[in-house]
Amino acid sequence: MEHSHDMLKRICIFFGDYATYLLGCGANCTRISKNVNRMADRFGVKVDMLMLATHCVITVWDSEHGHSYHESRSQMKVPLSFAANTNLSKLSWDVYEGKTDLNGAIERFQQITSEKRIPTWVVMVLVSIANASFCRLFGGDFTSMGIVALATWVGYYLKVALLTAGVDARLMFIACSFISSVIGASAYIFHLGGTPDLALGTSVLYLVPGVHYINSVSDLLDGHYLTAFSRFMMASVLTVCLSLGLTGGILLMNLSIF
Repeated sequence: MEHSHDMLKRICIFFGDYATYLLGCGANCTRISKNVNRMADRFGVKVDMLMLATHCVITVWDSEHGHSYHESRSQMKVPLSFAANTNLSKLSWDVYEGKTDLNGAIERFQQITSEKRIPTWVVMVLVSIANASFCRLFGGDFTSMGIVALATWVGYYLKVALLTAGVDARLMFIACSFISSVIGASAYIFHLGGTPDLALGTSVLYLVPGVHYINSVSDLLDGHYLTAFSRFMMASVLTVCLSLGLTGGILLMNLSIF
């Protein structure tokens, strides 16, 4: 299939948008590469991708006629979304199976990426319940669960507010873990419940960057060493920031638990 420069440009721009959106919403490199190459086979082009933690470089070419196009993109700053991950993967299969063409794929991509997300208050409730459940899983009593739920609610509210204001993620981690640990320490201060240590320890678990750690291991196993290292270091820095906030809360409340 012969491709004009304009067609290759459109395909490359679409692949750039597609890959960087997946990179931002929590996909690992293998998924992104497989999805893009699947669509490239259908469009009759070849594609090379270089993926880093925050950037993606894509070259699309029609080797038969010598046409090529190059695109370099930064990762889209979008929230983690497993729903978008799934829907974009399904889109790649629909393209591969001939259910949609390039124009249809671009339209579907825009629909998927503009879909309304779950309301923030619903996410806050679910995260609070999940974190309180972690407290129970580790042996916490119901009083500690209530304290953890409150600490998570307040911390997550602060997280949303700071991210909306454009505050750096590292500062956000420190601030949120600090406020959550102060609330979690109330079990010690006011002698609430029988498991104050678990209330304090699990009050900040909602901030653990688990997706980054999982993706770093996945990328390492699949040979994407630069991305794996970058993601691991990013997750490690966020974990250190979480620990700084937790330590600050413990010191402020003058707890001697070590």
